[in-house]
Amino acid sequence: MKETVIKVKGMVCEGCEKRVQNALKNIEGIEEVMADHNKGNVVITSKEEVEKSIMEEKIEDIGFEVIKED
Repeated sequence: MKETVIKVKGMVCEGCEKRVQNALKNIEGIEEVMADHNKGNVVITSKEEVEKSIMEEKIEDIGFEVIKED
């Protein structure tokens, strides 16, 4: 299993968390998604390598901002 953490700006409630979780769960290979608006991040567990850019694009498509870390 592979774990990916993405920082997300704009999640303010549990409804926001659910929107992010539902968007990411539709990506093939993703097993579990835990969004936390208090921490401002999403933890994604996948059974195979999933391109981080695909996950980030899904988050941005539903109106949230991904905070890129160098």
